[in-house]
Amino acid sequence: MTISVLAIDDSRTMRGMLAQALENAGFEVALAEDGQQGLDKLEDSQPDVVITDINMPRLDGFGFIKGVRGQSRLRGLPILILTTESSPALKARARDAGATGWIVKPFDEGKLVSAIHKVVVR
Repeated sequence: MTISVLAIDDSRTMRGMLAQALENAGFEVALAEDGQQGLDKLEDSQPDVVITDINMPRLDGFGFIKGVRGQSRLRGLPILILTTESSPALKARARDAGATGWIVKPFDEGKLVSAIHKVVVR
């Protein structure tokens, strides 16, 4: 069964890079431009994992995580943070909000794919 990924980032370039890397690894990929669009996409589907940026317009990554963790059907959904930020305080805040893992941009395709396989339980 194919792993499905929802990738959320306000950068068109980053969304393209993520889509290419993840599709090349055999994943099914859906994209969103910000946290609000990500939550909207989750109304109709439930991917196996979400990759989200932190700093985005309308709804940032922390707001997205809060929105996901507030829905009982999504509480176990793995959420990986992919951001340029590396502050321990932000990492702790993300973990406290319910993030599953943290990856710093620019990402290594192999490490990203490996992280997805680690958090997706089949």
